[in-house]
Amino acid sequence: MIDLRRLRENADYRDGATKKGADPGLITAVLEADERRRSAMHDAEEARAAQNAASKAIGRAEPNERESKIAEATRLKTELDKLEAAENTASTEVEELALQIPNPAHSSVPPGDENNFVTEREVGERTPAPTHDHAELGELLGIVDSERAVRNSGSRFAYLMGPAVRVEFALVQFAFDLLEKQSFVPVVPPVLVREEMMVDAGFFPTDRHQVYEIAGDDLFLIGTSEVALAGLHRGEHLERDSLPIRYAGFSSCFRREAGTYGKDTRGIFRVHQFDKVEMFSFCDPERSWDELETLRSIQEEIVASLDLPYRVINVAAGDLGAAAAKKYDLEVWLPSEGAYREVTSCSNYTDYSARRMGSRYRGDGTGLLHTLNGTACAISRTLVFLMENGQQVDGSVSIPEALRPYTGFDSIPGPS
Repeated sequence: MIDLRRLRENADYRDGATKKGADPGLITAVLEADERRRSAMHDAEEARAAQNAASKAIGRAEPNERESKIAEATRLKTELDKLEAAENTASTEVEELALQIPNPAHSSVPPGDENNFVTEREVGERTPAPTHDHAELGELLGIVDSERAVRNSGSRFAYLMGPAVRVEFALVQFAFDLLEKQSFVPVVPPVLVREEMMVDAGFFPTDRHQVYEIAGDDLFLIGTSEVALAGLHRGEHLERDSLPIRYAGFSSCFRREAGTYGKDTRGIFRVHQFDKVEMFSFCDPERSWDELETLRSIQEEIVASLDLPYRVINVAAGDLGAAAAKKYDLEVWLPSEGAYREVTSCSNYTDYSARRMGSRYRGDGTGLLHTLNGTACAISRTLVFLMENGQQVDGSVSIPEALRPYTGFDSIPGPS
């Protein structure tokens, strides 16, 4: 949730929200509602003080005055009830409106839409187009079975088979080994969370259409373990000298992929269920921009270790999610498409989610934490890039050296 005081007093903060597409009329409505809320709070506080004084006066009153004092205290209590109801109504109005305003974009974020990103760097040589794209190769090698998955579960599902499964867990182990050296604590979180956690983490109301709901249970399947990891210190105060506190979560993730009809329908690039290792950091607000660069460098180390050509882009403001003040996407070269495609991203949410969650620091001052997140390894997409960039002339797939100690083999044999 946005900082209402800064929205009211800081023009740059307001501009950062409009840079992300926030309606200026909505910002005005929020500020007007906040003014009504603050006025209602003031009126209620004055009435509360008057009612308390009247109640105390009853005990000091002479017998002939008690009846009138009681009547006055009763009248003030009735007035206070009305003012507190008005205060609650105004607070609810502000909250509902404020949730619709995104976290303002950082000044270093380029303006514009998804086409206006800025390329930070490119690494590695682009691989030429392979004999088979990932969808064809997965079927030929018998490591991806989409046909049976569609029959049993519907479109955008797949069975991973044989050596692909070993490569998946090799990727997980490799990522965890690297992350633990950077003080990340491994976590296997719940994949179902309550609606309030989706709101507090910054995913609702904006991304509700992408989330699977378990009817009748007030539970939702997470699209990333980021949601559950964010809740680890909800409502807590962390010692400032212990920051950053970093977690690495492994989970299955579930996304409806609404709005992507006809896109990436073949293979396992865009599926409804996938596994992922996610980084999450609770950070000192004075260090969060350095922490973002740390997450980015870890992502680059992982992808570079897999011998994949990639680029890093600074995502434009209009393409940022509601909670992100800045986001880097790391895109890997996909030879069959002759284009870079996203494999990971990392974002600084600043205090946007922490404000809703009540996650704070203490020691040498107190205040809201900053939260950051970044994908360490999106398994199915990484498998896609490994298949295409590692494809050999005979149709076999070379396994990067970094994974071989975990897989126990150096290649997936070609089709027989």
